[in-house]
Amino acid sequence: MPFQLTTDFLQKIERLIAQRDGYALKDLLTDIHFADIADILEKLNSDEATYLIKLLESDITSEALTELDDDVREKILDRLSPKEIAEELSEMDTDDAADVVAELDEEIQQKVIDKIEDEELAADIVELISYDEKSAGGLMAKELVKVKETLNMAGCIREMRRQAKNVTRVHSIYVTDQQGILKGRLSLKDLLTAPEKAHISDVYIPKVDYVTVNTEGEEVARIMQKYDLEAIPVVDEEGILVGRITIDDIVDFIKDEAEKDYQLAAGISQDVEADDSILRLTKARLPWLVLGLFGGLGAVFIMQDFEEALENYAILFFYTPLIAAMAGNVGVQSSAIIVQGLANDIVKGSLLNRFLKELGLSLINGIALGLLVILINTIIGKPFDVSLAIGISLLVVIIIAAIVGTFVPILLNKHGIDPAIATGPFITTSNDIFGILIFFYISKFILGF
Repeated sequence: MPFQLTTDFLQKIERLIAQRDGYALKDLLTDIHFADIADILEKLNSDEATYLIKLLESDITSEALTELDDDVREKILDRLSPKEIAEELSEMDTDDAADVVAELDEEIQQKVIDKIEDEELAADIVELISYDEKSAGGLMAKELVKVKETLNMAGCIREMRRQAKNVTRVHSIYVTDQQGILKGRLSLKDLLTAPEKAHISDVYIPKVDYVTVNTEGEEVARIMQKYDLEAIPVVDEEGILVGRITIDDIVDFIKDEAEKDYQLAAGISQDVEADDSILRLTKARLPWLVLGLFGGLGAVFIMQDFEEALENYAILFFYTPLIAAMAGNVGVQSSAIIVQGLANDIVKGSLLNRFLKELGLSLINGIALGLLVILINTIIGKPFDVSLAIGISLLVVIIIAAIVGTFVPILLNKHGIDPAIATGPFITTSNDIFGILIFFYISKFILGF
């Protein structure tokens, strides 16, 4: 039965911590999974969580630390000494250890690394934090099983047993030459069925998908998704095998990127959470709200230029929210589809074909919605010339908004800017302004004011 963190259970833990009853706490938490320990830590205050981290064995708490929210982990680490942090890192996989170290201040980083007794682990962490966190080098772990192509089957099995002690899950066995250059992978079936005296060079599979340390995380995710890979090897510029990325690491990366894109699309310029401080939340939200404010003021100034027309055709004023809303909605729809396509690498072909397709789609939608507005206005007795101006304006606005919503993300992506920015207030505000401007100029042409 799945573990349930009830209020009574949490209160019992808090009471035992207050009493400093370590024996009872250890007994209570003995069979609880580290992910559930992480849930408990997030419910406790920082002092209580730190006490629990220091009390329990590092093989449990190290795993729990990797599951924690970044802010919660930071508060706990601030209360641990460099030696205590080093002890936790010693139980982690290298990629998780590097992520934790990267969150520390540079001064603390060096002190923690100096306290790590395993020199190889310390060197691996230093190497990993030197890579861009969004690159394959920043995502990879050093733990893997590799064998040299010159080994025979018996030697291969001995080498695998030796290395597997430090690897949580063995997804693949990689084959290298004497210099460590990746040559291929070894099938478990071939390993079991090959003659004992056969050499790895006779049975390994030379075709293997891999990425380099500088490959972007999005490209790693695309390759692993396309070929259904549970793990992918990482090589350096010379082709030497230096690590591997597993499916759980890339899923975490995709989740983090999706959260950032979602916030960016909502007009939040920084990675924030609901529990963050008012100041941090304000810094994340205010820039886009300022953009929205200036966009709204732009619409006001446009309408002021047509103040005389509004006196003669006051009805136009009541349709400006409709025009602005449709422009924003169409723009967001178009940009959302394109951003999704860019993320999945399915936006291909010439820009002309893309333009013609979007033009055709927006024409159909615009004509349908424009006719519907004219029909409704005719039924409720609005002047036909006014209804025609609104209907044609709506058609043109939908076409322009669809084209802007389609090509702005593509242009941003070509210039290395996250196209998700085009699904938020940026595209909505710009289309609102264009929409109102188009509405009044078309109305002016048709109505003659």
